[in-house]
Amino acid sequence: MCADTPELNSESSVDYRDTVFLPETDFPMRGDLPKREPEWLARWEKLGIYNQLRAKQGRPSFVLHDGPPYANGHLHIGHALNKTIKDIINRSHQMMGHDARYVPGWDCHGLPIEWKIEEQYRAKGLDKDDVDTVAFRQECRKFAEGWIDIQREEFKRLGVYGNWEDPYLTMNYHAEAVIAEDFMKLLMNGSLYQGSKPVMWSPVEKTALAEAEVEYKDHTSHTIWVRFKPVAGLEGASVIIWTTTPWTIPQNRAVAYGPELAYGLYRVDAVEEKSTAAVDELLILGDAVAESVKAAAKIEGWTRVREVNPAEFEGVILKHPYHGAEGGNGEWDYDVPMLPGDHVTDDAGTGFVHTAPSHGEDDYVLGLKFKLPMTYNVTEDSSYRADLPLFGGQAVFDQNGKEGPANVSNIKQLAYAGALLAKGKVKHSYPHSWRSKAPVIFRNTPQWFAAIDVTLQDEMNEHGTTIRERALKSINELVAFTPVSGQNRLRSMIENRPDWVLSRQRAWGVPLTCFVKKGAKPTDADFLLKNPALNARITAAFEKDGADVWYVEGFKEKILEGIADPAEYTQIFDVLDVWFDSGSTHSFVLRDRADGSKDGIADVYLEGTDQHRGWFHSSLLQASATRGRAPYRNVVTHGFTLDEKGMKMSKSIGNTVAPQEVISEYGADILRLWVALSDYTMDQRIGPKIIKGTADSYRRLRNTLRYMLGALAGYTPAEAVTAAEMPELEQWVLHRLAELDVEVRREYRAFNFAGVFQSLFQFCTVDLSAYYFDIRKDALYCDAPDSLRRRAARTVMDLLFARLTTWLAPILPFTMEDVWLSRHKDDAASVHLEDFPETPAGWLQPDLATKWSQIREARRVVTGALELQRTAKVIGASLEAKPQVYVADTAVLAALNSVAFADLCITSGISLSGNAAPQGAFALNEVPGLSVVFAPAEGEKCQRCWQILPDVGSHKHAATCARCNEVLG
Repeated sequence: MCADTPELNSESSVDYRDTVFLPETDFPMRGDLPKREPEWLARWEKLGIYNQLRAKQGRPSFVLHDGPPYANGHLHIGHALNKTIKDIINRSHQMMGHDARYVPGWDCHGLPIEWKIEEQYRAKGLDKDDVDTVAFRQECRKFAEGWIDIQREEFKRLGVYGNWEDPYLTMNYHAEAVIAEDFMKLLMNGSLYQGSKPVMWSPVEKTALAEAEVEYKDHTSHTIWVRFKPVAGLEGASVIIWTTTPWTIPQNRAVAYGPELAYGLYRVDAVEEKSTAAVDELLILGDAVAESVKAAAKIEGWTRVREVNPAEFEGVILKHPYHGAEGGNGEWDYDVPMLPGDHVTDDAGTGFVHTAPSHGEDDYVLGLKFKLPMTYNVTEDSSYRADLPLFGGQAVFDQNGKEGPANVSNIKQLAYAGALLAKGKVKHSYPHSWRSKAPVIFRNTPQWFAAIDVTLQDEMNEHGTTIRERALKSINELVAFTPVSGQNRLRSMIENRPDWVLSRQRAWGVPLTCFVKKGAKPTDADFLLKNPALNARITAAFEKDGADVWYVEGFKEKILEGIADPAEYTQIFDVLDVWFDSGSTHSFVLRDRADGSKDGIADVYLEGTDQHRGWFHSSLLQASATRGRAPYRNVVTHGFTLDEKGMKMSKSIGNTVAPQEVISEYGADILRLWVALSDYTMDQRIGPKIIKGTADSYRRLRNTLRYMLGALAGYTPAEAVTAAEMPELEQWVLHRLAELDVEVRREYRAFNFAGVFQSLFQFCTVDLSAYYFDIRKDALYCDAPDSLRRRAARTVMDLLFARLTTWLAPILPFTMEDVWLSRHKDDAASVHLEDFPETPAGWLQPDLATKWSQIREARRVVTGALELQRTAKVIGASLEAKPQVYVADTAVLAALNSVAFADLCITSGISLSGNAAPQGAFALNEVPGLSVVFAPAEGEKCQRCWQILPDVGSHKHAATCARCNEVLG
């Protein structure tokens, strides 16, 4: 039966069109999603869908804890990807019988917001340091509040459901109190200490940066080769170092060598005209890099006098290049020892490493080992201290991130001192602040740290006694990772990370709520004031008035009253690294909220792959320190969004895709479908062509659902038949539903909804639209309403509807609501109040599925044979055929004889034979043992069902077949 209404036979005056049961539905072919989606959002809000779901009793908890986005701008496509993935996971677990609570949150403190307020100040010619700290913090708070309201509406427009009326904010008073309380746990358990070590420092923003706040970009640096002269020994030869940071030379305290490297003593024999090398001077270099130094120094010829054993460097003292410098005031008249260092390599440079413990991680470690002095020559804006001889006040980078005079001044001084062997420039990857986009430096500053290898003074030792031990055990034993590669990535970071730098020299954040004793050293036992009663007071004050009270004049005196003499203690005004804020969210969300997690542990943390060094990482460290283990059971990561060519999105390139633009043109469901069609564990590509392709897939799926709605017009439960009563074709569809039920639930639980959608899309377009619906059109349109075959088909359609709409609702919430309401006209109805229907185990029939797989393959051969005749214009429709089918396999032949194979092939008849096929019969290589010979259908065309049958015209109703005549009565 064709999908269209039968045409009126010109030879007959009878019109049977009104007797055919064609699909009827008001469900539109076009979704018109941009216009209609806001109506559903308003409806869901009116119905209180999220709160209705919370009222369902006795369901196991499922909590996906929201990694807080930053409240400082409109959403980008990465936000849309992230929140959609979370929403699909939450909705699917809710519909699988869980209580899937979702509390969205925002990260509100920190440098990005503070930087925006400072920009506003600079535009007005104001200085932040002249403004009252509390007033400044209030401006930061107001700025964050404004963007939270904007982002909340943008997230809701994506169809993301959650407790939007009561989200968590890291700047809420309770959150600030808990963050401070958790910080004070570090104070009490012995992991907090003040140290002086080099950290990545932004001269523009005047603060230390975490690794997650740094991005690496190409940068052109000065590069120099410098002579260090021995005080004695080494035959007077100069030891040559190489560095790309000339500004660190004033801080040099040692020269490191590799104990296992090969070195040589080289005598200069000839030089080019502009070389600063001198004939007959002796240089000591690593042999592997000697030729590169020779070229850089413009040395035409030299002689390798002899091998230098690294043992000869032991105990050698060098002079600083500025030793005895005019105007140096003796600043650099100290010994520079040669020290062995495992970090020294000979793949670049000179085989020796200039060591400034105040300005490099390896340098710092070597300095600790050999007790080298730390220097404090560089101030917070990257300028030398004003009283530093020769260079006082000169900056490495200025306030715009441009190069200051420090490098060039050092190069000139080295040349003046006769220490400069060569100079040049090199383009290399260099750390930059991802906010100001300016270069950063390594700078020695007093900072507060959490020691991750110290034995903690608490009783949470089930998973280890140090932060690192607890974190690694969590990774190895307590947490599952999707994809599994995330485990190795996070583990390697935890294994190799240094102590956590907690402090930032800023104003907008939670302060480090501690006091230090004046005159005491950080190593003294009484350096930090440790008092549980004081901690409780601070927590209570923050709970009542927020962290701003820390900055109110007189707070120290009030809070220390009766506990300690305020005059003896210094109040710390640094603020906590914002990663500690977000790392603490498990405490004030999962633990403290009624809609949190019963045990304070989330079922899922889900963010982008960059959060292995960000939120996953800080949450793991913070929770390991304060609760003894990871705050999550599953870590799920997604990739980044790229343009259609696989390039990183950039506003300057003009290849960004704004979610708001996609929604305004196509609708949020199309954006959500793009997410579902992608393997989110990899980087995602998006652009106009990809979105258009997604919209095409959506239309195909929508048409399938629309047909199903039309076929179900007027259906009532009274029509239903049991599975046992159904024809085998319907039982096969039920089998497929049973298979899909297992698969859909499994993949949703595994957070693999790309697998869910692909399976359902394939089922809808191939199994249903192109196969089952195509076959059953004749029965649905032309069988009597009370016929078993038609009732069975409609029963299956009803069962399909219940499952497809709910299975797809987490991915396409707007469209599935539209589909659902097309059948359920109740004002209180919503597909999102439903669960996935339970599927009877009896529907699963593997033997029947095997049989129907054979039948379907046989149908493919018949269809192929008829398509040749259609192409040759021998026939116009398959109902004009009555093919002859030759089947070699007796079991397959029996299977075909046991069903109405002609109906399955949509032909007016078919003949089956076990004889050998005649020569020239049509066959497919992939379906051996089955051949088809075309033959036209015999008889006349029924004007109601279009089948060509011998009995047409011999019944009461003119030009009808027996079946149609009986239906007409």
